Amino acid sequence: MATTAELFEEPFVADEYIERLVWRTPGGGSRGGPEAFDPKRLLEEFVNHIQELQIMDERIQRKVEKLEQQCQKEAKEFAKKVQELQKSNQVAFQHFQELDEHISYVATKVCHLGDQLEGVNTPRQRAVEAQKLMKYFNEFLDGELKSDVFTNSEKIKEAADIIQKLHLIAQELPFDRQSKVKSKIASKYHDLECQLIQEFTSAQRRGEISRMREVAAVLLHFKGYSHCVDVYIKQCQEGAYLRNDIFEDAGILCQRVNKQVGDIFSNPETVLAKLIQNVFEIKLQSFVKEQLEECRKSDAEQYLKNLYDLYTRTTNLSSKLMEFNLGTDKQTFLSKLIKSIFISYLENYIEVETGYLKSRSAMILQRYYDSKNHQKRSIGTGGIQDLKERIRQRTNLPLGPSIDTHGETFLSQEVVVNLLQETKQAFERCHRLSDPSDLPRNAFRIFTILVEFLCIEHIDYALETGLAGIPSSDSRNANLYFLDVVQQANTIFHLFDKQFNDHLMPLISSSPKLSECLQKKKEIIEQMEMKLDTGIDRQTGTLNCMIGQMKHILAAEQKKTDFKPEDENNVLIQYTNACVKVCAYVRKQVEKIKNSMDGKNVDTVLMELGVRFHRLIYEHLQQYSYSCMGGMLAICDVAEYRKCAKDFKIPMVLHLFDTLHALCNLLVVAPDNLKQVCSGEQLANLDKNILHSFVQLRADYRSARLARHFS
Repeated sequence: MATTAELFEEPFVADEYIERLVWRTPGGGSRGGPEAFDPKRLLEEFVNHIQELQIMDERIQRKVEKLEQQCQKEAKEFAKKVQELQKSNQVAFQHFQELDEHISYVATKVCHLGDQLEGVNTPRQRAVEAQKLMKYFNEFLDGELKSDVFTNSEKIKEAADIIQKLHLIAQELPFDRQSKVKSKIASKYHDLECQLIQEFTSAQRRGEISRMREVAAVLLHFKGYSHCVDVYIKQCQEGAYLRNDIFEDAGILCQRVNKQVGDIFSNPETVLAKLIQNVFEIKLQSFVKEQLEECRKSDAEQYLKNLYDLYTRTTNLSSKLMEFNLGTDKQTFLSKLIKSIFISYLENYIEVETGYLKSRSAMILQRYYDSKNHQKRSIGTGGIQDLKERIRQRTNLPLGPSIDTHGETFLSQEVVVNLLQETKQAFERCHRLSDPSDLPRNAFRIFTILVEFLCIEHIDYALETGLAGIPSSDSRNANLYFLDVVQQANTIFHLFDKQFNDHLMPLISSSPKLSECLQKKKEIIEQMEMKLDTGIDRQTGTLNCMIGQMKHILAAEQKKTDFKPEDENNVLIQYTNACVKVCAYVRKQVEKIKNSMDGKNVDTVLMELGVRFHRLIYEHLQQYSYSCMGGMLAICDVAEYRKCAKDFKIPMVLHLFDTLHALCNLLVVAPDNLKQVCSGEQLANLDKNILHSFVQLRADYRSARLARHFS
C-alpha cells in the first residue's frame, strides 16, 4: 500500500499514474532491457494493484465518515454555546439600560442643583460687583482716585471695564445735582479711551497682533471704537503705495489686511469693508480725477483711453475683492463704490465717444483723399439721386460727364482697417462703460457712425465715382477699373460684416435694437448691390465697355482678306490676329470678374458677358465673304472663341459657341452635303433664315449649283 501511495502525485493525472506503475513493474518495459516485455506479469500486477486501490478507498471512506460525525458533534456543541452567549448578552443589555436610566436621573438632579446654586450665586456676584462700582463711584465723588486699578497703568484693561460701566451709570444721574461727578467720570472715560487708542497704535507699529486684539476687544464697548478702526486703516496704508500701479498696490494692501484683520477685530468683515471704502473714495478717486481731468477737454482720444483703462482696472480690482468676506451684499457695495468714482464721467460718455469717433473717422478719410490729391465731390441724395439711379438702370442715357479717375478706385484697405479698428475700440469701450440699460442704444449710435463714414462716405462714394468714371462703349482702350472697385468693395464689406457679427451683435442681441441694426445693414447692402449692378449692367456699365473694347479690336485687326485670301494655297496661320487679341482680352476680363465677385453674382455677370460676346462674334462674322480657305480659317477662329468660352464655365454660353461653330461648317461644306449638314443635331432646330444667312456668306453662293442644293 505504501508503494501505491507513492505513485500519487499532485496534481493527479491518470495517464501519468499508469505510466509510472508500468515502469515500476518488472517486465513492463516496451523497449527491451534486462527483462523482456511480459504481458501476463503486467496483467497480474494490474489486478493486484486494483485490489490495493479498493482497500485504500475503503479505508479512506471510513476515515471520512468518522470525520463527518466528529464535525456534526462539534457543530452542535458550538450552537449550544452561541445560545448561552446570546442569553448572557441580553442580561448585560438589561443591566446597561438600568445603569443608563440611573445616570440620567443623577444628571437631572445635578442640573437642578446647579440651577439652584446659580440662582443664589448670580445675585451675590451682582451685589459684589455693585459694591465695587459703588466704591469706585465714591472715589469719584471724593475727587481722589486711590484704587490700584486706576493708578496702575498695567491694569488699564480692568480700569476700562470699570469706567465704561460707571459711564453708563452716570448717564442716568440727574445733571443738576451730579454734574461734577458726571464730568469727572466722563473725563476719565475720555482719558482711558485715548490711552487705549494710543496703546493700539503703538502695538500696530510694533506688529503685536495679540496686543492689538486685546485692546480692540476692550475698545469695542467704547464710543471711540470706530476711531480705533480709523487709526488701523490709516496706519495700514502707510507705505502701501510705493509702486507706480496704485491698483496693484491697493489689491496687495487689501489682501494683506484680509489675512490679519480676523485676528484683531471681532467684526473683521466690517473693518475690511471700511478699508476698501477708504481706498476707493480717497486714493482711487483722487487718482482717477487726476488722470482724467487733465485731458478731458484737450484730448478726447486720450481721455477715452484713460477712462476705459481706469474703469477696467477698477472693475478688475473689484473682482479680486469679491473673494473677501465683506458682508451679505458685497456685489452691491463694490458697485456703489465704483459708481461713486466714475458717475460724473459715465453720464456723458457716449456723447464724447460719438463726437470723437466722428471727428477721427472724418480725419482718416480726409487724410487718405489728401494723399491722393483728390478733392472729394459731393454726392446727391434724396429724390433726385434716386431718379438718376432709375434712369441709369433702365436707359442708355449718360447722366453727366464721365470722370477720368486714372484707374484709382478710391478704396483703401488701410483706411478701412483704421475705421474698423477705431469702431472696434469704441464698441469695447461702450460695452465696458455703458449702463446695461443704455448699452444697445449706445452701440447702435456707434454703428450708425460706422455706416456713415465707412459705407456711405467711403464705399458708396467710391462706387459713385466709379460709376461716373465708366467710359462709354465706343471709347478706345478703356480702362475697365470698375471691376477693381467691385473687388475691393466686396472685400471691404466682408470685413464690415465680420465686425457687425463679432462686435456689435453681442451688444444688441437681446434688445429691440437688433432688428433696427439688421434693417439698416440690409438697406446698405441693397444700396451697394444696386450700384454694383448698375456699374456692370448691360446698358450703361462695364459689360458695355467690354463689348465696345472687343468691337474696337475686331475693327482694327480683322481684315477682309483674312477670310478671302488672294492665294488660297499659301495660308500659313491657324487663326487670325483679331481672334488672338480678342481671346486674350476676354480671358483677362473673365479672370478679373471672378476675382472681383463671389457667389451667384459671378455666374450672372459671366452669363451676360458670354451672351453678348457670342452676339458680337456672330454679327462680326456676318460682315465678311468667305472663300473655302477663308471659311476654314473662320472655323479655326470660332474654335478658339469656343475654347475661350469654356473659361466662363457657363453651359449656355458654351452651347451658343458650339452652335456657332456648327454654323461655320456651312462655309466650307461641299454643296452636295449642305442639306445633310443643316439637318444635323446642332442645326436642325435653327431657323432656316439663319442657316441661309450663313450660306450666303460663301464666295461661291451665287453659283447655280449651290443655290439649287440649298433651295
